[in-house]
Amino acid sequence: MKKTFLVLACFVFFLIAGGFSSPVPHDPSLEGTWELQSFYNYDGQNIIDTVKKADGYRQVKMYSKGKIMWTRYVPDEPNGRFGYGSYKVSDGMLMETIEYGDAEMMKALDTMRLFSFELVLGEDTFSQITVDNDGNRTFSENYRRID
Repeated sequence: MKKTFLVLACFVFFLIAGGFSSPVPHDPSLEGTWELQSFYNYDGQNIIDTVKKADGYRQVKMYSKGKIMWTRYVPDEPNGRFGYGSYKVSDGMLMETIEYGDAEMMKALDTMRLFSFELVLGEDTFSQITVDNDGNRTFSENYRRID
């Protein structure tokens, strides 16, 4: 009887002690593979319009160990699009430096290689928000984690 009571008391103690432990906070990470879901248009701060991607349009981004690779398929365009480079997340900002890509991307890289966005990152979603020179939100791409 004493043995049963002791086992039961230990079980209750461990149950109660486990209830007081706080969950370990988990910071979401950009590491992984993401697919574009939609676009937002802003009035400077607030979302004023949501645009779903067109049928057949696919855009995927992969982030791993400081590197980024993205690819896009548009049904009406004969050539796909892609880019490769490095990325950094700091103080709520996502900075992508594209090193090379398809022919159209290489033309664009002549004028701009560093792309900077406001980053809103959740566990399985993120938005990269374009901000104008005055700090106003203008446009965003919204992604969902697929891996």
